[in-house]
Amino acid sequence: MSSYENLKISQHGAVQRIFVNRPDKLNALNHATLTELHHAFDAAASDAETRVVVLTGSGDKAFVAGADISEIQSLSPSQAQDFAGHGHALMNKIQHFHKPVIAAINGFALGGGLELAMACHLRIAADTAKVGLPEIKLGIIPGFGGTQRLARYIGRSAALNLMLAGDPIGAERAYALGLVHRLAGADELETEALNWAEKLAQLAPIAVSHILQAVNQGADLNMEAALNLEVNLFALCCATEDMKEGTTAFLEKRKAEFKGR
Repeated sequence: MSSYENLKISQHGAVQRIFVNRPDKLNALNHATLTELHHAFDAAASDAETRVVVLTGSGDKAFVAGADISEIQSLSPSQAQDFAGHGHALMNKIQHFHKPVIAAINGFALGGGLELAMACHLRIAADTAKVGLPEIKLGIIPGFGGTQRLARYIGRSAALNLMLAGDPIGAERAYALGLVHRLAGADELETEALNWAEKLAQLAPIAVSHILQAVNQGADLNMEAALNLEVNLFALCCATEDMKEGTTAFLEKRKAEFKGR
């Protein structure tokens, strides 16, 4: 898909920016937007120019304020199961994406919005941002992986407190909990996110991909199997031109130029 109704795409060298573009709905996720995000990440995966993706929301109010409640309200249980499955498939695709994905949280990241941000590998937030999982106040639970990812990221006790209270927390609290990796002033978020992405884009792409694979797959394995995975991925890195370039550049005291080969 080269054009989207609910997304905007822009390219900055090796960094691709994907905007959820429904500012009149605070960028809420409906079925159509989830589908477009699936297509956008598939396109970014196959785009040789793109080494890093920055995901954010249009406007200055919301990253993604949640799932579209007007769409959820009328779902039958079987339709709700399909909707949640559609969301889970997207979040899993992003988590297991072979290129780094940074969530630039420019405002509210609530419900499905926080779940979308948690699926990204790294998160930077404006110091004015608010994040949370308020589904309990609607009589439902998080449905796009929130109950599982949040507990794994900040611990079971803190995750339960956040989900059962249903109240959003500020960016500084999210940073203290380790849910957000970096903070930036609201006016500086775009620049800071791009600078971070551009630094990542200069790294060896194959090694970056293998780190993502080792961490994501290894987390679901026992220690012995996970360490064997690491050994095999290390060996694969040592077969690349990038490894030769990186080690040679180190010995020659110059900056390496990685080609992804």
